[in-house]
Amino acid sequence: MKKIYICLLGLLISGPLLAQDNKTVNISLNKVKLEFMLDERGAPNYAVYFNNSPIVKKSKLGIALNEDVALANNFELLSTDKKQVDETWSPVWGEVSHIRNHYEQATVHLKQHSTNRLMNIVFRVFEDGVGFRYEFPKQPNLKYFIVSDELTEFSLTGDHKTFWIPGDYDTNEYRYTTSGLSEVDAWKVMKAATDIAVRVTPDQYAVQTPLMMKTADGLYINIHEAALINYAAMQLHVDRSTFKLSARLVPDATGNKAYLHAPSHTPWRTIIVSDKAADILASKMILNLNDPSKIKNTSWIKPMKFVGVWWEMQTGKSTWSYANSADTLTKDGKLIPNGTHGANTANVKRYVDFAAKNGISGVLVEGWNTGWEDWFGNWKENVFSFVTPYPDFDIKAITQYAKSKGVKMIMHNETSGSATDYERQMDTAFRFMKKFGYPAVKTGYVGKIIPRGEHHDGAWMIGHYVRVAQKAADYHIMLDAHEPVRPTGLQRTYPNWMASEAGRGNEYNAFSNGNLPEHETIMPFTRLMGGPMDYTPGIFKIKGYIPDNPSRQVHTTLTKQLALYITMYSPLQMAADLPENYAKHMDAFQFIKDVPVDWDDTKIIEAEPGEYITIARKEKGAGNWFAGAITNANSREASIPLSFLDKGKTYLATIYRDADNADWQENPEAYKIEKVKVTSTTTLHLKLAKGGGAAISIKQQ
Repeated sequence: MKKIYICLLGLLISGPLLAQDNKTVNISLNKVKLEFMLDERGAPNYAVYFNNSPIVKKSKLGIALNEDVALANNFELLSTDKKQVDETWSPVWGEVSHIRNHYEQATVHLKQHSTNRLMNIVFRVFEDGVGFRYEFPKQPNLKYFIVSDELTEFSLTGDHKTFWIPGDYDTNEYRYTTSGLSEVDAWKVMKAATDIAVRVTPDQYAVQTPLMMKTADGLYINIHEAALINYAAMQLHVDRSTFKLSARLVPDATGNKAYLHAPSHTPWRTIIVSDKAADILASKMILNLNDPSKIKNTSWIKPMKFVGVWWEMQTGKSTWSYANSADTLTKDGKLIPNGTHGANTANVKRYVDFAAKNGISGVLVEGWNTGWEDWFGNWKENVFSFVTPYPDFDIKAITQYAKSKGVKMIMHNETSGSATDYERQMDTAFRFMKKFGYPAVKTGYVGKIIPRGEHHDGAWMIGHYVRVAQKAADYHIMLDAHEPVRPTGLQRTYPNWMASEAGRGNEYNAFSNGNLPEHETIMPFTRLMGGPMDYTPGIFKIKGYIPDNPSRQVHTTLTKQLALYITMYSPLQMAADLPENYAKHMDAFQFIKDVPVDWDDTKIIEAEPGEYITIARKEKGAGNWFAGAITNANSREASIPLSFLDKGKTYLATIYRDADNADWQENPEAYKIEKVKVTSTTTLHLKLAKGGGAAISIKQQ
């Protein structure tokens, strides 16, 4: 880490140095201000302001303990430590090559009179928001303790326009609803979401984070959390009349939320705020609140693009399973092949050939290993072997073939929710990957979780996801987790944990009513705030990919699928469609071949949640730029000033745009490719079709 400037102010403030009888603390940075206070009951409260306007009104803080006195009131403020930090650090990979970490910090040291217990609350005020967490110092009266609930509140100032999904314990894969806070009804959305297999939403008025809101006077507010470790994920209960949000932690099988041993701390609670939507997308506050990398040697971590045997199973062309059921056996007990198994040697080689020919470095294969005949819906613990291929998958021949073509194979480990079984097999599975040269693994957690009674977002599973990342790092394996908890910036601490799904991805266009045109204009403001998403973009056959359901389609144009490589960031990026569908549009596929997955700089050109997003990114270690613009169901003109280009230099821009008659419903695959010379004084004006987009490569001449 390169430290530009750090100023530590070790202030112990007490008595008359603090206003209001030693009960109030203020910290601020530019337009953001935080106020902490103890009320007349000795209960901790806080408030947040932006440009002197209240964002979060006076709101309660505290922790409830299992069968014990809550850390909620009867406190006195012993002292306050303040410090200022201004430094830069370099991520292993990401949207920018350098990140500034600039904040004012205040740590309030509290003592509860009735128990003589100590609790600290650490507040950090950034230029774009606030983070805070609870800390429990080593002390005689609080050693091992169980968190039964968290009492954190966010008292908002009005019925904000909100982009939300239900506060579900087991899935984040809902369509987004846009409504006022007063209209939130999680049960209504949950009951209608029949395309999601496992749904558990006990609270009718709970919503998931990251939660994106816009006030009536044009302020943008995003609430989430950072550094979620050893604790349950936070959801938010909405009081539809007062607009107060209250923390709700996902319970474990016994109903508890966390098991802590002092000294310890909670995750950070984050509030990002700006009067510009683009600033929300540009924020690095969540990353900054995570610990630096625990992996010392990161040279083996390499962002990459890949194709895979995947979409053909989603669309019904082939199957994950080798046989129709686990009971279709020969007399000697062997599975009878169904003839539709996708992960067979010849088919995999076809993908390897396509990847090699087009400079794509990886190939993912799903359904290669035994267990897929009865993997889902049975709540079965021992399902898969992660080292036993089906008879038609010759792993040695495939490995040698891929190596001869300069292509890396990507492993797939679906657990069907059986985390216990995966933990028992992890070392064996990762040794197997190393033996055959697999640098990355895509994990999956479809179904109910085992240990039975646990949830995807409960504390036990939070620990499991981290253990997988740690174990993968021991074997120098990169991780792409599907169906996990939504990210909270841990990719800084474990940079091998490069991507997650944890949201409604492109796959829903294959087996359900799909994703609405505004979906991808909301996701960067919600799901992607915590980290990269494996959204699996790049579908070129927009209609007609489900033979028995001809009306099903992707709700975008073809060029919007290209633009998603810019607007939906991931260092592990899939070209998700079939090789034969790309073969019909190789001129458009050129953008996927060219677009990088690691960046030196990112510019948010324009953005409005639910409406449009335009982003430009600079290729890591090169002078080339790439831009993507997307819109919702409305056609619009994207205005893209190229002032970020080097002055005095001429570039060649290749523009992949919607054709004049393109439309996501009527004519989604119509596009135009144009080349034009540009400089830093150029402004591009591009018409985006309904549900459309544009992608641009800008290369130095």
